[in-house]
Amino acid sequence: MELNTSNNNTRKMIVIHGGHFSSLGGFYEEASNVLMKDTEWKIGTLDGFDDILYGGFGVFENKEEIEIIWKESQKSKEDLGFTTTREFYENKVRQGKPFNIELIQQKLDELTEGKGQTLFDILVEIIESHINITLRLE
Repeated sequence: MELNTSNNNTRKMIVIHGGHFSSLGGFYEEASNVLMKDTEWKIGTLDGFDDILYGGFGVFENKEEIEIIWKESQKSKEDLGFTTTREFYENKVRQGKPFNIELIQQKLDELTEGKGQTLFDILVEIIESHINITLRLE
């Protein structure tokens, strides 16, 4: 019996290394380096990260099947966990416009009550929302 392995061979593998960063800014830098090689454009927001995952800008094409391997994801989960997320939201509330303060305050309250998503959760959700991308946490 012959196994069809062509799928695995064509899928591009991209490694995000949790050991290379410990903040959201560091994550953006790492993601820019691995996803946006040879482009001037750098990721600087959650929306920007989501946008480049549609492909066509950097190392993979639109709808191309890719696998993202997030090494040392447990470290990232801690680095981008409760404390960092709380600071992220508090900074936005402090900054005010153009941010939707009510929405951010709501997210901050949910986080504090133990019901909200951390930045790590949000980044994982963004990646998993793209059906052509497989995410492997290592």
